[in-house]
Amino acid sequence: MHTLVAELYPICRSITGEGVRDTLEIIAKHVPITRTEVPSGTRVFDWVVPKEWNVRDAFVKNARGERVIDFRISNLHLLNYSVPVRARLSLEELRPHLASIPEHPDWIPYRTSYYAERWGFCLRHRDLLALEEGEYEVCVDASLEDGSLTYGECLLAGETADEVLISTHVCHPSLANDNLSGIALATFLAEALAPLRRRLSYRFVFVPGTIGSIAWLAADRERVSRIAHGLVLTGLGDRGRVTYKRSRRGDADVDRAVEVIGEGASTQAPASSSDAESGPVAPYVAAGFGVLALALVAGFFWYRRRLP
Repeated sequence: MHTLVAELYPICRSITGEGVRDTLEIIAKHVPITRTEVPSGTRVFDWVVPKEWNVRDAFVKNARGERVIDFRISNLHLLNYSVPVRARLSLEELRPHLASIPEHPDWIPYRTSYYAERWGFCLRHRDLLALEEGEYEVCVDASLEDGSLTYGECLLAGETADEVLISTHVCHPSLANDNLSGIALATFLAEALAPLRRRLSYRFVFVPGTIGSIAWLAADRERVSRIAHGLVLTGLGDRGRVTYKRSRRGDADVDRAVEVIGEGASTQAPASSSDAESGPVAPYVAAGFGVLALALVAGFFWYRRRLP
């Protein structure tokens, strides 16, 4: 699993683009993946698939031509979904486009702007404080144009049509815990189940963000009725105990199974579409779908940072 995470880590992923496709190609080395492309502008319920974003390079250079912020060193340095830009700016003009975390001066924040066209960079706060007065060259060599959103599925057919849905998001760039851990676990679980005789069918869905889950649901509402049980996997690579967010029913088979085998896990109240901390689950349990037996399995620290 660690080898898979290391292979996926350098890829710059987002809710659309080649990063997601490259990720699915690597997963396909382990399990069979069916890839679906949803064109930009497609209406999926009350959401619309955005333009496709791809980035080649991004940097900020000081007056000496030195890259003081460099996408090639860490893709977290670029505001995800930044629009293309080439400009020369003073430090005062540049500052509104920079993000840091003062209370964690050695961290590079992860920021996105999926649905508002703007550009920006993220950097360690200590590096922000070290920027000198003067002119800076800014470059975001990216494209934001009509394309498609990509998601992948692996269906392991069983003796019955009833399905266990395993969903994980594939939209974050170089973040090991959130969510390469979920991707790796889903991939290896599918690989382990593939040669076994199965009573239930297992469907593994690799989706980019909330919009990816919604696009998957919009593609075939009929299959939702076949979901007997389900889990959303995210943030499972930290050292804290696993947090299990019960299904909306609260007493589904999957809930009872966790009670039996999940010793040491922190069990939370049933999931609902209004839970801010259960974002990955929300599209599945939303009104109109009501996948009552789908639950969230997350790392302790992933869950904690989403509490009010």
